[in-house]
Amino acid sequence: MFHYAILVYPAANRVYADASPALLRAELTAFGATLSTEPVEVGQRRLGGVDYVTFSTATPMSEEDVARLSNLSSLYALFEISDEVLRPLTVTPLDRFDSDLLTIQKYSGKTNELFTKLLLNVTLLSTVEGFGRVRHVLDPLCGRGTTLNQAMMYGLDATGVELDRRDFEAYQKFIVTWLRAKRIKHTANSGQLRRNKVKLGQRLEIEFGLTKESYKAGDTRRLTFFNSDTLRTDELVPAGSVDVIVTDAPYGVQHGSHQAEGLSRSPRELLAAAVPVWVRTLKPGGAIGLSWNTHVVKRDELADILTNAGLAVRTDLGDFCHRVDQAINRDLIVARKPI
Repeated sequence: MFHYAILVYPAANRVYADASPALLRAELTAFGATLSTEPVEVGQRRLGGVDYVTFSTATPMSEEDVARLSNLSSLYALFEISDEVLRPLTVTPLDRFDSDLLTIQKYSGKTNELFTKLLLNVTLLSTVEGFGRVRHVLDPLCGRGTTLNQAMMYGLDATGVELDRRDFEAYQKFIVTWLRAKRIKHTANSGQLRRNKVKLGQRLEIEFGLTKESYKAGDTRRLTFFNSDTLRTDELVPAGSVDVIVTDAPYGVQHGSHQAEGLSRSPRELLAAAVPVWVRTLKPGGAIGLSWNTHVVKRDELADILTNAGLAVRTDLGDFCHRVDQAINRDLIVARKPI
């Protein structure tokens, strides 16, 4: 057997830092099926007074395996264990930009960027195309754009929908300023969002290059942000154009969608109405990943919503449930659209 150890990223949030090793073990298991040699004996071990997530394989990991695991959400460093000595392995994550794209924004209610990466990873792994091959990510409840930023880090096209005008304006100011400060070649256009002469909100459209050379060659990526009702997502995003839908559902506060009686306060009601709308934008073989507060919606209820929308819920994933605070116990669920 060949033995490995992962040094867990030192998250600033203490509660998430405590949960990170268990979440990383579950994420590692999800990655396992995509590797040439599947991790076994996944656990936790203290070496030199420091906790590591450890695992073993029947054969040595290939360079491709190491490159794949380089994208684990909470991986800080990867080592091979030989005679109780840690030999560092060179990690090569997909990240295309500086990490401050994910960390600069600080605001109340922000989803931890490491968890956002974890949710995106597990959802990407659930598509027919597989990790590293998809192109377009949608977050239909995108807040101030943490998912959009992670998609950018991976070099993907990204689309977000958010009802709150303040969140839209805050993200627009941030991302345009960030692109200029980093001297990333791009064009940015914004203005009113209209369909059939009806004003639906605001829009932000950005085209950018991963490098100056790729931008000049016309090899660009697109970032689109719609300040609009999530129940109009299928009016804003072409049918069957999205590879992956990833979103952090409301935790039980007033949020979501303008309906006849006003804003829906129940995440269950919002998701029951919105999921069928979102699924229309998803390609056959694409996947949707949702995180939610288990105190306000039960897993079986959410699974029924996804199943009723024509999706196949994955039941083979590990345990991703973890505490966020006294009122929030967060979990994730992933489902795939049949081909």
